Amino acid sequence: MKDWLKKIKASLSLQELEDIRVDLLGKKGVLTQQFAKMKTIPNEQKKEFAQNLNKQKSDINQEIENQKTILMAQALQKELEATKIDVTKFTPDSATAAYHPVMDTMDKIIRYFQNLNFAVEDGPLVEDDFHNFEALNLPAYHPARDMQDTFYCKDSMVLRTHTSPVQIRTMQNSKPPIRMIAPGTVFRKDFDITHTPMFHQIEGLVVEKDGVVSFANLKFVMEEFLTYMFGDVDVRFRPSFFPFTEPSAEVDISCIFCNGKGCRVCSHTGWLEVLGCGIVDKNVFDAVEYKNVSGYAFGLGIERFAMLIHKIGDLRSLFESDIRLLGQFR
Repeated sequence: MKDWLKKIKASLSLQELEDIRVDLLGKKGVLTQQFAKMKTIPNEQKKEFAQNLNKQKSDINQEIENQKTILMAQALQKELEATKIDVTKFTPDSATAAYHPVMDTMDKIIRYFQNLNFAVEDGPLVEDDFHNFEALNLPAYHPARDMQDTFYCKDSMVLRTHTSPVQIRTMQNSKPPIRMIAPGTVFRKDFDITHTPMFHQIEGLVVEKDGVVSFANLKFVMEEFLTYMFGDVDVRFRPSFFPFTEPSAEVDISCIFCNGKGCRVCSHTGWLEVLGCGIVDKNVFDAVEYKNVSGYAFGLGIERFAMLIHKIGDLRSLFESDIRLLGQFR
């Protein structure tokens, strides 16, 4: 009995311990054979004999369980040692991680306008007709609505086609002066190398009392902003049409690929269109019941800026999660 207990304590693995258990307590085990002798022992000796065997069996089972607990703890510790990681160490990959180029570009734009004391505002992705169209001087059947390629929902609700509704909501909930930008996701039914059904915009709004805002203010801010984003580029303003601003302008920069000399990217014009802007139309102020105010607004596509900054040829590449592409922006 003592020899078996020593064997159990000396076992070095769970498998070795199991083999000892089978040798002792299995169908053909040593202790099992002792219990089989009960048939041949005189009746007056059976009680003492059985008590002795049961005590041995109990001691063996207890010793096996104790050793099993020890061996399981040792096996677990060995596994932990083999699989442990040092969380204080960083691989070169983790040290060079970066934002997605669209988010990085958005953050850069936001930081610029925050430094000019612009507030960052947000609004719902699903908008009603009033905020997305009517209040922005786009009444029902206005031909410019067709340019929006809108996703329509039930009950005159739409997936917002621009972040301009945030400007309307801000004016409804605030009084001038207002300096704000509205970054966010917008949706239009369009999909090609320069358009996706979901993309990101930042639109800005400045409103002051008593007509102190002029196009000259807008022009200065846009020129400084584009220099901040693209470096030493020429900037030009072209007359354009937007329902919510009058006068309106589209803003171009000299092509950053050919330095304005003309190439395939700029269609050999030397210019790249980057944003739209203008003086807020009076009808927009009437919709939010503003009186004796003036203001300007501007809007730009963040993917457009990201493509130009990083020289990406296909807008869809930004949404395909191709590590070969995204890994270049560390």
